[in-house]
Amino acid sequence: MPSLIAEASRVNDFVVKFANVNGTGSASANSLIMKAIFRMGVPVTGKNYFPSNIQGLPTWYEIRVTRDGYAARASHVDIMVAMNAETYSKDVRELRSGGYLIYDSTWPRSALLQRGDITVIAVPLAQLVNENFDGVRNRILLKNIAYAGVLAALLDVDLEVISGLLSESYGKKPKLLDSNTKALRLGYDYVKANLTSPLPLRVEHMEKTRGHIMIDGNTAAGLGCVYAGATVGAWYPITPSTSLMDSFKGFCERYRVDAQTGERNFAILQAEDELAAVGMVLGASWNGARAFTPTSGPGISLMNEFIGLAYYAEVPCVIFDVQRVGPSTGMPTRTQQGDVLLCAYASHGDTRHVLLFPANPEECFYMAVQAFDIAERLQTPVFVMSDLDIGMNDWMCPDLKWDDAYQPDRGKVLSKQEIDGLEKFYRYLDRDDDAIPYRTLPGTSPKGAYFTRGSGHNQYGGYTEDSAEYQVVLDRLKRKFANAPKYLPKPAMIGKGNNAVGIISIGSCDGAIREALDVLGHQKIEVDYLRVKAFPFNSDVEAFLKSHSTIFVVEQNRDGQLKSLLTLETAVEKSKLFSILSYSGLPISAQPIVDEIRAKLAEAPRLSAVPR
Repeated sequence: MPSLIAEASRVNDFVVKFANVNGTGSASANSLIMKAIFRMGVPVTGKNYFPSNIQGLPTWYEIRVTRDGYAARASHVDIMVAMNAETYSKDVRELRSGGYLIYDSTWPRSALLQRGDITVIAVPLAQLVNENFDGVRNRILLKNIAYAGVLAALLDVDLEVISGLLSESYGKKPKLLDSNTKALRLGYDYVKANLTSPLPLRVEHMEKTRGHIMIDGNTAAGLGCVYAGATVGAWYPITPSTSLMDSFKGFCERYRVDAQTGERNFAILQAEDELAAVGMVLGASWNGARAFTPTSGPGISLMNEFIGLAYYAEVPCVIFDVQRVGPSTGMPTRTQQGDVLLCAYASHGDTRHVLLFPANPEECFYMAVQAFDIAERLQTPVFVMSDLDIGMNDWMCPDLKWDDAYQPDRGKVLSKQEIDGLEKFYRYLDRDDDAIPYRTLPGTSPKGAYFTRGSGHNQYGGYTEDSAEYQVVLDRLKRKFANAPKYLPKPAMIGKGNNAVGIISIGSCDGAIREALDVLGHQKIEVDYLRVKAFPFNSDVEAFLKSHSTIFVVEQNRDGQLKSLLTLETAVEKSKLFSILSYSGLPISAQPIVDEIRAKLAEAPRLSAVPR
């Protein structure tokens, strides 16, 4: 091993990236390292960058070890585990100066690995595995576990913790446990016998993960749907939302099957396309079930006709949009926030829809529950605007809490007694002057029956093409939308509130912005930050926009869709708003936010002397 590039020791603060080939089973090894560090009490995040095509293409997994608990992607790589010769040149370029490259030295390394400012660590992984295990596929899989052992030794990861994780996974399969343990020790013992360890970048036990779990947003959202009382899910498989329905199905099969009879108290339907899926959801919701569909941008496009029906006929439903890169097929396995305007005004004609913006898997759980309550209270579609970064990556979140006293808010649903007490039931009549009519469920009472119309109808539920009658209903829907903020999550504010400069953003930008605030704060640049959690915007958003003279709108799309929505739906002066955009398909990181804010504010005299 060459001499290490001189670097001060950094404990619990570095980034490891694994470069692999899709389909080789590397995910298990990468996850093993991440979970072990987490169990040592050290905050971590895991970002997966995988191909949308079939087995054999490059894939990467990035672990950020972050003693400060930052959730965003880092803008650098300290250690690269290069297991794919085809991507060596790219992987080497990503390493920061002073970083470390670990590669399989069973075969001569390419000249592309030469970089004078990094340390190259050679380990004959394939040779070690080939000498100790039989079978081509078995050797491929166990080579990954061997490099996990190498990292454990180099980073000082507690080997007992890793062994415990292996026991949890393979405890009931002794042969698998023995082979994985042996492979782990091969890599670990090789480092101890032949290389200097640990590296200056290493892990030490902390107590910062107590009361936390590692979870992805799709799993959390699927669990939230169960707790919300959803019993019907319909979907057409699409990346990156399919695992949300997989999670819901798994939880239902565990908790929604009668132990005595085996009867299933749920229905999951795979439709022929997304339009059919949301149609099934509307039918189930109209019948009184809590129903939802998970999809992504292309699916929303196909659902538009039924979304308009749900809005106009006032049928509640929940749609999870796990956003990905567009337009068209785009990059299905990369993240973006490109569906904001698509969902806000989905379908033809005059429509506006409720959007919820979770920032992490924890909020995916809680907002899933809120979404069903809001949809039934307002009798309208509700979109939960997640994205691939939240939905499919590994996040450290506080333990999920639940109040067993929770009662679903079914909204204004008339009981049989209430229906029978009416002289006559009119489905779209605003009896309470709150823009929300009463609804009935099929089979409750013949007196409560009505025809659900997507065509022109009056407030009594009858068909009409009379202009005045049509406008009465459409104006009420507009008032209902204007009143919606009282039922929606309020925005979250960070800062004193009286700074001249502000940041406004949504969703998964939150982690990068919080980190950027810390960096700016160390540089004596004070900024207020408002995270919007829902659309339509409430008065807090209007007040924030009014009280700050310079406002940076941070979002992950090319065209500034949140900025456009703010200018359309609030009284903000457009000249106040400055976009900070990320649309590479990679999760947003803090440094570009810091750089763009500093560049803009450098014009102000009070900041001109701030050193770079």
